[in-house]
Amino acid sequence: MRVVIIGGSGHVGTYLVPMLVERGDEVINVTRGERAPYLPHAAWKQVQSVKADRAAEDSAGTFGARIRDLKPDVVIDMICFEETSAHQLVEALRGQVQHFLHCGTIWIYGQSMQVPAREDQPRRPFGHYGTQKAAIEAYLLDQARRYGFPATMLHPGHIVGEGHVPLNPQGNFNPDVYEQIARGETLVLPNFGLETVHHVHAADVAQAFYKAMTYWNTSVGESFHTVSPAALTLRGYAEAVFGWFGHKPKLEFLGWEEWRKTVPEDDAQATWEHITRSPNASIAKAERLIHYQPRYSSLEAVYESVNWLIDHNVIKI
Repeated sequence: MRVVIIGGSGHVGTYLVPMLVERGDEVINVTRGERAPYLPHAAWKQVQSVKADRAAEDSAGTFGARIRDLKPDVVIDMICFEETSAHQLVEALRGQVQHFLHCGTIWIYGQSMQVPAREDQPRRPFGHYGTQKAAIEAYLLDQARRYGFPATMLHPGHIVGEGHVPLNPQGNFNPDVYEQIARGETLVLPNFGLETVHHVHAADVAQAFYKAMTYWNTSVGESFHTVSPAALTLRGYAEAVFGWFGHKPKLEFLGWEEWRKTVPEDDAQATWEHITRSPNASIAKAERLIHYQPRYSSLEAVYESVNWLIDHNVIKI
C-alpha cells in the first residue's frame, strides 16, 4: 500500500517506517525536515520525504489537500494536536483513503475513575494537550461510526527507547535523577511515591500501529491503549533503578508543597502534570482485537533508554 506518515521521523516512526518498508509498502514521510530518525536503518533509503510546515499550512487551509494529493491508501498522523487540524484532514481525505490512524495519548482520561483504565471509561481531561487529544478522539470516533470514515485511534503512554530521556522516578525528565541514584544518594519522592506512570517502548507503539493496519476489520472505529503490560508506582520504579546500580533503595518522602521546593520549577511542573494524572491503562482490548503483544515491560523499556544515555554520556556515572 501507499502509506503517508505525518511526522514519521520521530521516535515511533523510527521503528514503524522500516516495518512498513520491509512489508513491501510504499512509504512517504511528511516532515519539517529538522530531525533524522533516532536509529539508522537501510529502509530509509526507500522512503520518499516531503517537507511541510503543518502549522503554517493548517492556517492557510492547505494541509489537508497537500496530504490528499499524495494519493495515499493509508494515512498515519503522528503529530495532530488540535481538533481543527483533524477536521481539515478528515474533510480532505473523506472517501480517499482505506485507513486513517491517529496517535493520541493516555492523557485523554485526566484522572481515571478506575484502574487500569479501559477504553470505554469516561474521559475527564484537563490541560490543553489532553483536552484537545480527547476532542480529536471523540471527533474521529464520531466520523468513523456515523459516516464510515476509516479511523483508528492509538493512545501511547510515556514513550521511551534508545535516544530518548525517559520519564524518571520523580515523574519528570531530568536525567540527573539517574546520576543521583547511581551514586547511591537518597532520592526524595513526592507524597508517598504511590502515584503511577505508564511507559511504553517506541518499538511497541510502532507494533500497535502495524497490527492495527493488519487487523483493519477490528481496528476501524476503535481506540486502543498502546502501553506496557503494567504501570509503575514512583516508589517501585525508584527501587528498581537503585537495584540496577547495585544499591539498596534510599528513599525519603515529602508532601507535595515541601517536595516541590527541593527541585527546579520546571521539574516540579513536569512532575505535577504526571502525578495528577497517574496514568494506568489496560491493554486487554488491544490484545484481543489487534493482537498487540508488547515486547517490553516498563522497566525493560526504561533500562534500554538509560543504558543508551550512559553510553552517550548524557547520564554520567
